[in-house]
Amino acid sequence: MAVYREDEDLDFLQYCNNDDLSLLVSLLTHDPKDNRPRRTETLTQHMDYVLHHPKGDHQQYWQAIAAEVQTFGANSLATVARRGKGVLYREILIDVCKRQKVNFNKKSPTEMIEMNLMMKMVELTLNKMSDEEKMDFIRDMGMSISVPSTQMILATLQASIKLSGFAAYTFATKTLAMLLRSIGLKAPMSVYIALTTSMKFLSGPVGLAINMAWLASDIASPAFRVTIPACIIIGYLRQRHLYQPEGES
Repeated sequence: MAVYREDEDLDFLQYCNNDDLSLLVSLLTHDPKDNRPRRTETLTQHMDYVLHHPKGDHQQYWQAIAAEVQTFGANSLATVARRGKGVLYREILIDVCKRQKVNFNKKSPTEMIEMNLMMKMVELTLNKMSDEEKMDFIRDMGMSISVPSTQMILATLQASIKLSGFAAYTFATKTLAMLLRSIGLKAPMSVYIALTTSMKFLSGPVGLAINMAWLASDIASPAFRVTIPACIIIGYLRQRHLYQPEGES
């Protein structure tokens, strides 16, 4: 059974609401494609999960959730040697970024590396789009760009994120919407409502391009099929925790 290692990059999960945490729980315990239980997961065996999951009170076992993330990112034999403890989240994130050929600085703050990973997902998506689809994407992202250039779009997104924490939160929200669409992970109703605007533009050609980009990505390893989307979800949760507008819960 997974044992939580004290991790400054995951401690914030204790402040996330139950619906948001349920995204991580669903990903860690079941394959979104067919909703079958994951063979290597141990979270559902945890006593706190058994006690609190049926009531949807995920905050009560946030450490067990975080521990499951840590062990999915670790070699299974090494986890046994460490008596059930996995690796720190930042190590998992960096490993994912290397796997996805993300351009990032190892010395950057964790939230910035998460943004770089999300930017890579958007880049993969844009590379599959026609100029017309890119213009739709530009409009849906609320950007003022007249030339549908992938590099121009990415540069504009990066600039807005550096200038505004709320822009980073908005970008993370739209990227999460892309992720949910691409892997078929269902969100709780309250999360879905928060993502409604982002989900709307994913129903047409843009959504198809996103699916194509994700399917083309190298996530053949069962562990990476969990850790890549987990890092994007955690990145969104971090931005929501840091910058969510007043009135949202």
